[in-house]
Amino acid sequence: MIDPYASLDDAGVAVAAVRAGADVVRTRYGHRLTRIDKGAGDFATAADVAAEQTILEVIRAARPDDAVLGEEGGQHGAADAARQWLVDPLCGTLNYAVGNLLVAVNVALRDGAAAVADPFGGEVFFTDGQTAWVRQDGVDAPLTPTSATRLVDVNLDPPFPSAPGFRAVDLLAHPGFIERFRPRVVSTTLALAWVAAGKRAAYVTDGGDLARSVHFAAGIAVCRAAGCVVTGIDGAPIGQTGGGLVAAGDAETHELLMSMIHNGRQPI
Repeated sequence: MIDPYASLDDAGVAVAAVRAGADVVRTRYGHRLTRIDKGAGDFATAADVAAEQTILEVIRAARPDDAVLGEEGGQHGAADAARQWLVDPLCGTLNYAVGNLLVAVNVALRDGAAAVADPFGGEVFFTDGQTAWVRQDGVDAPLTPTSATRLVDVNLDPPFPSAPGFRAVDLLAHPGFIERFRPRVVSTTLALAWVAAGKRAAYVTDGGDLARSVHFAAGIAVCRAAGCVVTGIDGAPIGQTGGGLVAAGDAETHELLMSMIHNGRQPI
């Protein structure tokens, strides 16, 4: 029997994997789900675990020699492998558990192809590492970021490692932010794909080295390939210094947000 994934390029593998994971997420939606406590208020559900297992099966079939780091199952293969896939099978677990449809399925080959699926919107955002596209109903269209919506998603979830130097809540109260933008809080990295698609002007979050995070790697890759401006909250390349993330649809929006973040900082 011919493996249907064997002939796919890396972008094809990423798309196949997130679509398989998204199928699981949709199928289990609305069912009573067992919660798996992770501590500090965080948890997974049986849907997270099942979606990750399905994604792993796709990657193993297509790229049996590659390593995988999963949000739920941890490391599979050597952690220092030349090729490693980062998998977040259900970003927005709390949303999902309470019946909110704003969730994402993220798969990224480190420093390579990546895909983000919106299980309920039916869109798959993906990149081969050079260009970025959105697929819906079997039709692919190039991603075109823009700040026209003026909507900025801000992650308000803890922890807040940059406080008091940077606090997202302070950005929302900045007079310049109120004048130029309108805040949104999606609470999932689906918002990053929306920046690449022009549905959001920007996305801002605190955190560490997000480029190597199972949660953020896919969205960052899609944004970069689409032509978004992506840096840490200090303006440096992601992971080099202060951490966090500012992804904007254009340079002007990025500069405005960086100015607000810088001017809003308090002495540490």
